Amino acid sequence: MEVFALLVDGFVITFEPLNLALVIAGVVVGLFIGAMPGLGSVNGVAILLPMTFLVPPTSAIIFLAAIYYGAMYGGAISSIMLGIPGASTAVATTFDGRPLALKGLADKALVAAATASFVGGTISIVLFTLFALPLAGVALAFGPPETFALMMLAFATFIGLAGDDIPKTLFSIFIGLVFSAVGLDIISGEPRLIFGDITGFYHGINFLVLAIGIYGIGEMLWTIETSQGDVMMSKATVTFQRVFDNLRELRASAKTMIMGSFLGYFVGILPAAGATPGSLMAYGVAKTMAKDPDSFGKGNVDGVVAPEAANNAASTGSMLPMLTLGIPGSPTTAVLLGGMVIWGLEPGPLVFVDHPNFVWGLIASLYVANLFALFINIGFVPVFIWVLKLPFTILAPIIFVLCVIGGYVPTQDMHDVWLMLIFGVAGYLMRKLDYPMAPAVLAIVLGPLAEPALRQSLIGSHGDVMIFFERPISGTIMAVAIILFALPLIKFLNNLRKR
Repeated sequence: MEVFALLVDGFVITFEPLNLALVIAGVVVGLFIGAMPGLGSVNGVAILLPMTFLVPPTSAIIFLAAIYYGAMYGGAISSIMLGIPGASTAVATTFDGRPLALKGLADKALVAAATASFVGGTISIVLFTLFALPLAGVALAFGPPETFALMMLAFATFIGLAGDDIPKTLFSIFIGLVFSAVGLDIISGEPRLIFGDITGFYHGINFLVLAIGIYGIGEMLWTIETSQGDVMMSKATVTFQRVFDNLRELRASAKTMIMGSFLGYFVGILPAAGATPGSLMAYGVAKTMAKDPDSFGKGNVDGVVAPEAANNAASTGSMLPMLTLGIPGSPTTAVLLGGMVIWGLEPGPLVFVDHPNFVWGLIASLYVANLFALFINIGFVPVFIWVLKLPFTILAPIIFVLCVIGGYVPTQDMHDVWLMLIFGVAGYLMRKLDYPMAPAVLAIVLGPLAEPALRQSLIGSHGDVMIFFERPISGTIMAVAIILFALPLIKFLNNLRKR
């Protein structure tokens, strides 16, 4: 009962006029920041952090958290409407969100994304409220072996992304892993795979450069070739009745939403994991669980629901290690952590005791921000649909310009813009040759997380690979991953036996 009393106090703080106005403003700003390719929540929070010195610390964290939440919602907008991931967390949403938009069902995809984000956010906030300190202890139990095992589980869930064509899927994963290794070696500091000492490769290949190239430029080239520019965007319509019908149909996706919410939250609380791996893993699990996995990538609404529920849940989950352990769970929470230090607040278990108004005001504001984000997002659906009514001759140059901006913003290096264009052509060729692109995207996201975890584990065990199986948590996760890796082989052998 003490928790509920503290939460009520938090709502009293949140509904103060200044704080409530900051919640609404933060959600709206975050929505548009998330929708702009290349920006995302990290840049948005970092850019607006100095503004928070004008208000008290509690109001400041409420404002920045609302931006974070709004950006999680907003990332789906450009993924669905233009096929360009607004942020890394929304890449998985592109896989099925864009095909739905091209079928004239953009309103269905947008409503599904908003609703799934709300469900994921709500479940994760409830878990945050009830189990903050115990779950922080679980997160702290995750060392390098557990992190590597979790990455292997993510790869295992994605093996089925290309249907029965496992060799092409593995090739796509390996290419992504090679790209993730470009840059400076994490142990020796020596440059590797820099292609003839090209200085632009020293900072590695930015994930968004690959994603925007493949899903922005590549998809645009594919659309131009297959339709000769005659894309019937005007089919996209929206009415109140259609919105209500779409909401009613989402009852069939309830299990997927719940799965994505719990998986996203669990991945989110792991230090340095973040929402991107969670959303990609949720998409892979949703496809594995589906009765019609072949429909994924062609406009299955569960392919939108799973990653959107997961990335919102993970965004809340990533705040848990930040508050309770002082360890950022994502790049955005690293910025928030810096803000807390500047405001004179020391994160850790004692922050719940020493600064209860700050902590519970933040937690209560997440409930409010989540609700406002749902209403604002659904309310803007007609505006987003209007974008699809533009002729493709106008839309294609806009997509191209947004892709160039998105490729330049993360590092402000023209090298990345040229690299993005190359990836765009490569993505187009992969599409023509029927190679799955999602596993490559997964690999370049998880590679920088998996490699240090693998090398730290092996250094700690003096090269003994049994460290991944001897520890209870990592051993269990690795066993599940091995089973998932073996399923396609078992399926292949069964098909041979039937013949």
